[in-house]
Amino acid sequence: MEKYFITIGRQLGSGGKRIGAQLSQRLNIPSYDKELIRLASRESGMGKEFFEEFDEKSSYSSWGKYLGFSSGFMGYDEVSYLCNENLFKIQSDVIRGLAEKESGIFIGRCADYILRNFQNCLRVFISADMKDRIKQVIKDENLTEKEARIRIERCDKQRSSYYNFYSNKTWGLASSYDLCFNSSFMSIEEIAEIIEEQVKRKFYMKSD
Repeated sequence: MEKYFITIGRQLGSGGKRIGAQLSQRLNIPSYDKELIRLASRESGMGKEFFEEFDEKSSYSSWGKYLGFSSGFMGYDEVSYLCNENLFKIQSDVIRGLAEKESGIFIGRCADYILRNFQNCLRVFISADMKDRIKQVIKDENLTEKEARIRIERCDKQRSSYYNFYSNKTWGLASSYDLCFNSSFMSIEEIAEIIEEQVKRKFYMKSD
């Protein structure tokens, strides 16, 4: 059958990565999340820390510590902009390269926009109620409730800015995706099952 792709945008603590892992097992295709950082580092020959610092962030201010510039350096913003643009291009090339080889699941990182010219792409967004997200982040990262809320709010802002900056769509807006789920309303397993059914209906039957 033809290759197909699932892209998963997600709020922190909503279970997007776990849904990707379940779909990977159900459909027997790879799921990529943080692995994209390692692959981009290997392909480019650049240190992994560059991609970790850039990961789903559109802010340029943090580049000073790598480039050795002060915030008042003339041309600092322009240099930082070019650095981020280059890293986005490298990461985009890695995502497209993986998609050219085989079917896959891509978590975050504007993958739905990067793969916009690829056929058979199902774009998904996962959200959850704040109280459930806080509980999950406390569990995953061993934070206090206050720390978890701050972490979530900061991450939402970064992911939204990143997605809105590099794509022509709005992060989390239903019209930007094919399927949207609230994991507070449905379990991870139920969401994965529905996505699996849609993939088989749209892509498996299409290839018969």
